[in-house]
Amino acid sequence: MRAIIVDDEKLAREELARLIKDVPGVSLVGEASNGMEALLIVSQEQPDLVFLDVEMPGMSGFEFLEKLPAPHPAIIFTTAYEEFALKAFRVDAIDYLLKPIDPDLLAKAVSKMEQFSPHAGSRRPASASDGSHLKPEDRVFVRDGTRCWFIKVGSIRLLESEGNYTRLHIGNDKPLVHGALKAFQARLDPTVFFRVNRTQIVNLANVERVALGLNEELVAHLSDGMQVTMSRRMAQAFREQWGF
Repeated sequence: MRAIIVDDEKLAREELARLIKDVPGVSLVGEASNGMEALLIVSQEQPDLVFLDVEMPGMSGFEFLEKLPAPHPAIIFTTAYEEFALKAFRVDAIDYLLKPIDPDLLAKAVSKMEQFSPHAGSRRPASASDGSHLKPEDRVFVRDGTRCWFIKVGSIRLLESEGNYTRLHIGNDKPLVHGALKAFQARLDPTVFFRVNRTQIVNLANVERVALGLNEELVAHLSDGMQVTMSRRMAQAFREQWGF
């Protein structure tokens, strides 16, 4: 995999280049200190992946992308600013890494390249059919109105259907995000997240115990004190999947 770094700070480029050397399958073929240099390098080297800073003098990372002819390389943003995450995912970035770059998160971001076609510049949707489920350590961007979160998937305790929207239970927050529960279920790892009934999916890591209810149904007791009742069909599926 051929990659380039675009960052106006020399020390940042050197540090990222050092980290990239430890990522299997990635070959660094160029560095640029601004958008104009980067456009030239992309034209000459035809990289598969660009590690792109956001705030740069003369031309921002997003302005660079606007000038980049399609089809363009996949993009991983590397920046010190959290506030551009929403915009980054709107342009189909693979990932959004905050400086100082964590080596493990860098490796995981690069591993997502398998969800991209070479030089496509757009992500193939993850689905249960191709096995590309989100893992608990993967990070996702969540927005509810003007409030935004950049969270690990594993931090979601519970998902609840509200029509064409889904409510996520994350820490003390409960953002309501667009998308039916079925669509979220298709992207989540079924060994971690279990759909207990028509309207709820639980993170099994947050289930403290499962008890019998008044009508012999199964009731999952979550770590935050909530209780969710499994439908008869899903209770049977739960026994078959997790019974000892």
